[in-house]
Amino acid sequence: MKKFFLVAAAMLATALLGTPSASYAAMLEAKIDVSSQTMTVRYGSEVYRWAVSTARSGYFTPRGTYRPQRTAKMWYSRKYDMSPMPYSVFFHGGYAIHGTGAVRQLGRPASHGCVRLHTANAAAFYSMVREVGFGNTRIVVAN
Repeated sequence: MKKFFLVAAAMLATALLGTPSASYAAMLEAKIDVSSQTMTVRYGSEVYRWAVSTARSGYFTPRGTYRPQRTAKMWYSRKYDMSPMPYSVFFHGGYAIHGTGAVRQLGRPASHGCVRLHTANAAAFYSMVREVGFGNTRIVVAN
């Protein structure tokens, strides 16, 4: 009898609140348009469009569709002189979407391959990814 009530309570909670994966499924998508140097984020019914900087001449930002691999509130690039990478969302090996202090460079290619954006926007995106989870986040990088 006790088991019946536990199962019923769990089913009722699921019906009222929804499951996390169902309620957030495909709710977070970041589309990076390399040609326009913008990132459009769709988060439920919200849409954000932010200026970014992708790879400058001689470097490459990988194209494709990805899921986040890991996050770091503050990361320092060992490859590029310990450069700070606040609110990093790594999506392909060492490539990440992260904040930058070089905001005057946003809107044009300027990075070593990462997708850089204003630190406030990086913090917002980082929070969204952490809230919905890696499996419910899609990152698309295209020309």
